[in-house]
Amino acid sequence: MKSDIEIARETPLRKIKEIATTLGIPREEVQNYGRYIAKIPIHLIDKERIERHNLILVTAITPTKAGIGKTTVSIGLTLGLNRIGKKAVVALREPSLGPCFGMKGGAAGGGYAQVLPMENINLHFTGDFHAITSAHNMITALLDNYLYQNRFACAGLKEIKWKRVLDVNDRSLRNIVTGLGGSANGIPTETGFDITPASEIMAILCLATDLDDLKRRIGNILLGYTYDDKPFTVNDLGIAGAITTLLKDALLPNLVQTTENTPAFVHGGPFANIAHGCNSTLATQMALTYGDYVVTEAGFGADLGAEKFFNIKCRKAGLSPKLTVIVVTSQSLKLHGGVPESLIKEPNAEGLRAGFANLDKHIENMKRFGQQVIVTFNKYAFDTDEEIALVARHCEEQGVGFATNDVFAKGGEGGIELARLVVDTIERNPSGPLRYTYDEQDPVREKIRKVAEEIYGASSIVYTTLADKKLRQIESLGISHYPICVAKTQYSFSADPKAYGVARDFELKVRDVIINNGAEMIVVIMGEIMRMPGLPKDPQAKRIDIVNGQIEGLS
Repeated sequence: MKSDIEIARETPLRKIKEIATTLGIPREEVQNYGRYIAKIPIHLIDKERIERHNLILVTAITPTKAGIGKTTVSIGLTLGLNRIGKKAVVALREPSLGPCFGMKGGAAGGGYAQVLPMENINLHFTGDFHAITSAHNMITALLDNYLYQNRFACAGLKEIKWKRVLDVNDRSLRNIVTGLGGSANGIPTETGFDITPASEIMAILCLATDLDDLKRRIGNILLGYTYDDKPFTVNDLGIAGAITTLLKDALLPNLVQTTENTPAFVHGGPFANIAHGCNSTLATQMALTYGDYVVTEAGFGADLGAEKFFNIKCRKAGLSPKLTVIVVTSQSLKLHGGVPESLIKEPNAEGLRAGFANLDKHIENMKRFGQQVIVTFNKYAFDTDEEIALVARHCEEQGVGFATNDVFAKGGEGGIELARLVVDTIERNPSGPLRYTYDEQDPVREKIRKVAEEIYGASSIVYTTLADKKLRQIESLGISHYPICVAKTQYSFSADPKAYGVARDFELKVRDVIINNGAEMIVVIMGEIMRMPGLPKDPQAKRIDIVNGQIEGLS
């Protein structure tokens, strides 16, 4: 089969204004970024239309290091829905340069189920990530200047909570010292970098409802504490308006197209293991304004991405999916069934069956939210009919719908079976109102306990002295009503990335708590999770090149 980039290159693209008009977006409203990419103004969002249309969440069981293929399945399901005569749109996150040049080589789908132009989407796209990086670091520079200019006054800060960000995987920047080389170069400070998808401004952009809400949230970002223990925010620096100007265009959803020239909104890119893992609320609302069926995905497994999608994004945006699709692969089931990672592509019915426990826990969790659930088997060339039949039989025993998909190899044609099951399930038995894991007014420790016990299966939780201190600060600030956003490994229900299957009766350690006062959520760090990833021994960057003017190595 041809490579992703070969398929992408051979796909004839339609001008983006033509794609927009197929949705019903007026041509004069389309803000072109070249021929095939555009931004769409948010005043076109129609709340009444949103309530009439169908939102579908695509999530997954606990992934392997190679992933599960949620983005590919999300795109392929959308293609399949359009093939059976439905007006369907997909809403996805933007790829980060960190994983693109590190492990993945890209994140725009795969095979014949991609969003295009994939080279642009995987690289600089419309500059949203750069705008977020610049806005975040502009705050840091202005904060450092404030501290420098007030170094001999009483207006300094006792504690600083704001670092820098960069959209690369660079372990050397996790902990650094700035301001060295004499007083003219600033105040020596121990600090560090997070990756841009972990920036609070990324979370804010993806949760903001309009430009005024964006400005309000930026102004509320907590930067540190004064010597009399009062919070110090961006509003105290007087720069909320200036920072918002850097994000004015980035706030607008990006419109692109799929390999079958159907519309796709790709906007925002927080990771789910360190942030909330969902594309922007505005992009989802825009898609729901113009599409009868809207497919979206949430990062990593359902314990991270789907939990945050429901408890944070849907709660704040007033969204409620009609259906949740859980993606499985034979490889992921075998890994969680005890098969060594080097052997998961080989037939192993016993290992496959043992992995059903992981799938069943995710199904149980989604049903806790009141979701109607179906399972789709994401097919690879080495999968056998016998193993697919085992999964289908198990799902039938569990009382959940099942469909295979072969969208990677066949595009929309490979998604028709899944599309028909999705439509039939929504028409016969759609999900009811969302049931959240916790109430907004629950104490933060109670929110953590409910997620840890009900979603992960933990038996106990311990807190470091630092985490205890942060929780007291949250209570004193009167923000205990914020939802929580857990940062932990994506490879296990526990904080141990090697605890495959379904970890039981384990202890979770809350190492730190970060207040995202602008994003209005509380980030709870469990285990040894890094907010700035490192590069692997053999990074994908070694295979990315430009030959005769064409980019190679992206996938």
